[in-house]
Amino acid sequence: MFPFEIVYKAVKRQRDELPDHLHDRYELVYIHQGSGSFFINNTLYEKKPGDLFIIPGNTIHHALPDRDEPIVSTAVYFAPALLTTSSLDDSYSHLLCYELARKRKIFKIELSGDLKNITETALENINEEIICQRLGYREAIRLLVCHLLLHINRLSLQEWKEISDSSKIGPQWIRDALRYIDEHPEHRIGLAQLADDANVSPPHFSRVFKQLTAMNVTDYINAKRIIRAKEMLLQSEDKINVVAERCGFDTPAHFHRIFKALTGLTPKEYRTSPEAKKEPYPIP
Repeated sequence: MFPFEIVYKAVKRQRDELPDHLHDRYELVYIHQGSGSFFINNTLYEKKPGDLFIIPGNTIHHALPDRDEPIVSTAVYFAPALLTTSSLDDSYSHLLCYELARKRKIFKIELSGDLKNITETALENINEEIICQRLGYREAIRLLVCHLLLHINRLSLQEWKEISDSSKIGPQWIRDALRYIDEHPEHRIGLAQLADDANVSPPHFSRVFKQLTAMNVTDYINAKRIIRAKEMLLQSEDKINVVAERCGFDTPAHFHRIFKALTGLTPKEYRTSPEAKKEPYPIP
């Protein structure tokens, strides 16, 4: 009934992290200590203390902590419905930073100074509310999250871009391939074509791709197709077999199998689920 969860100052080692995954809930991840990398959507980012990662719902991601310096991080998960209350300012959205992250494909902000202190204090206070559960703690958590997002949203777009672009890592050819898959998941894309376009051998492409994304090419493309299918199921009244075809699946049966494997629901169940109906899908 209260679509919110916080995992406060958890120690994350490589064996603790999930492989590439996606979920409907929105996520904030703040790095307190340690180092490592974070693959989000189609980009590999460096992780270090003071970094804040903004992960919209249905975004492929996985974390890879350093072997010698495990990550200490706080992760916040919430359904957009938690924040979709009316605003006194019609032009303001609590989810602005998520909308911008999805549109610009930039998911990391390096915090410093006042914003770093505000973020750490807000996360500490949210965790205290969860533990103590005093009168009105749910409302207190909602207000604390809204207040934190307000400060994040107020970051200038140029400042965000300058800070975040410099933190992307990985060879340019793999970044170009990831961008192409992200923009055209419905195309018939294969390892041989991607390797040829990158001017590297298929084994080398496959090895680097899996090292950076923790997935093979086929699984990654299917995940991207399912993300697009989820958007189409909610934004249109197209029949499910039409959605399957437009997302690049050869048959409706193949589409159903992959969709169920990644979401736990059939396409029909997802289209009619109450939680999916509340999920915003801004168009970039």
